[in-house]
Formats: sequence, C-alpha cells, structure tokens
Amino acid sequence: MAVVVTLILASLASVSQGKLENDERQLSFYHTHTGKRLDIVYSRNGAYVPSALEEINHFLFDFRTGDAAEMDPELLDLIFDVRAALGSDGTYQVVSAYRSPKTNEMLRGRSAKTGVAKNSQHLLGKAIDVRLEGVRTTRLRDTALAMKRGGVGFYEASDFVHMDTGRPRSW
Repeated sequence: MAVVVTLILASLASVSQGKLENDERQLSFYHTHTGKRLDIVYSRNGAYVPSALEEINHFLFDFRTGDAAEMDPELLDLIFDVRAALGSDGTYQVVSAYRSPKTNEMLRGRSAKTGVAKNSQHLLGKAIDVRLEGVRTTRLRDTALAMKRGGVGFYEASDFVHMDTGRPRSW
C-alpha cells in the first residue's frame, strides 16, 4: 500500500505541473442510463469554456426527471486530475451525477442500505458516481483518496466510485 501511495503522490505532482503547461482540459463521458457519449474540452488556457460547461450540465442531468443543474467546475477538475494521475485518457462511465430532490428522496426510500444521503452532494451538482474505462475501481478510489479534495465512496457491489467536492471523507 505504501508503494501505491508513493506512486500516486508522484503522479499528483506531475498533474500539477501539467495543469500549468497544458492549455486544454478534456473529459470523455459515457452515461450508463442514457447510452449517450460526450467528449469535450471544458477548459482552455486556465479558463472554463462556458458553452462546454452548459453542455456538461445538460449531459449530467437527472435522467429520471429530466432536471439539470450547474455542475461544480471543481468536480470536473477533480475527475480530470484523477484520470491524469492514473495515466489514463479513458472515458468515465457515469452512473449518477446531478440528482433532483425528488430522485434523491425516491432513492433514499428504497432501502436504508442504499447509502443515499439526505443532503447528498449530488443535489448540489458537486458529486459524480463513475467507473473509468481500463482502470480498476479500487485504483480509481485510491487515487481519489490520495488527492484529499473531497468525499470518496467505494461501492464494490455496484463497481463504482463516488467523488465529490464536499469536505474530505471516505466510506
């Protein structure tokens, strides 16, 4: 485990340098519920691209209700940096992103074992549940945890990782 953490921290240092030298930040998504794909540059020369953020907001909508919300750009930076630290340019498979209050309550009501928080970061557009093509979810989790930039949850049975820009915590 110590070797893994050391490698992750070394990768994080190179990601920070890359942010200064690279003028484009690109993400690829596949939405597991809609079957849609999005490959988009969301930041150029250190500035967010407003039209790209709007497109991402729409793509990461609550597929159950059709509601969309503004996604936190820091969340996009987090998942970009996690992917870069892993040495991947793979596509994120989106299980869940923005969640409307109606959907959140419905999911909470299904079972006490679902782990759906009453005040979920998903409600604020600050959370995403994903897999990363070509990367084991345990590696994805470990890399996100090493960054200490928000909450990280690991759902082994469903094989996805939750990342958010709330306070650092894990489950």
